[in-house]
Amino acid sequence: MTKRLKITQTRSLSGHIQKQRGVIRALGIKRLHQSVEHADIPQIRGMIEKVKHLVKVEEV
Repeated sequence: MTKRLKITQTRSLSGHIQKQRGVIRALGIKRLHQSVEHADIPQIRGMIEKVKHLVKVEEV
């Protein structure tokens, strides 16, 4: 069974570049303090790396 990651947006998107906003949207996060779960795969890890200053990541 693959590991799961719980990703929570902790900081606002205002004042950040459009690419970072797009990554947050692609992760499925629509508002502040919302959490989503994804499989722990390299593609998701890469997206998290781009917005690591905006999100909190936990292994589930």
